[in-house]
Amino acid sequence: MNTEKIKIFLVDDDALYLKSLELDFLQNADFVIETYPTGEECMKHLSHSPDIVILDYYLDGIDKNAINGIDTLDKIKAHNPDISVVMLSSQDKIDVAVNCMHHKAFDYVVKSETAFTRLQKIISTIRQYKKMERELNWYMDRM
Repeated sequence: MNTEKIKIFLVDDDALYLKSLELDFLQNADFVIETYPTGEECMKHLSHSPDIVILDYYLDGIDKNAINGIDTLDKIKAHNPDISVVMLSSQDKIDVAVNCMHHKAFDYVVKSETAFTRLQKIISTIRQYKKMERELNWYMDRM
C-alpha cells in the first residue's frame, strides 16, 4: 500500500480563507501542505513538486497587478502538465468554470461551506485517476 503523503499547494490571496483551508486539510487528512498568497509565489516553489495545486481564480487581493489564477494555471501546466490543478473561486458562474476547464484545470469548486468536502472528494478522484494511469502505463510497458 502506498503511504506516501500527497503534497498540496494552496494558493489564495484571502489570508483568512487560506489559513482556514490549510487547517481543514491538516486536521482531516494526512497531507503535506504548502500555502502561497500569490501565483508568483506558487511558481517560485514548483520545484517542491506538488501533486495537486488548489488555486484561487482571481488572486488580486494583495497586488492588483499580480498574475491571476488562469495565468498561474497556464504556467503550472507549461511547467508540468501532470500536476493536477483544482480552481477555487467565489464565482458561481458556469462561464468561469468552463474557462478553467478549457485551461486544463482538473476541476472547479465554488467557495462555500461545502467546498472542503468537495475538495476531499476531488483529491480522492485524482488519486484514483493517477493510480489507474500508473497501472495502465505499467501494462503498456510490458506489451
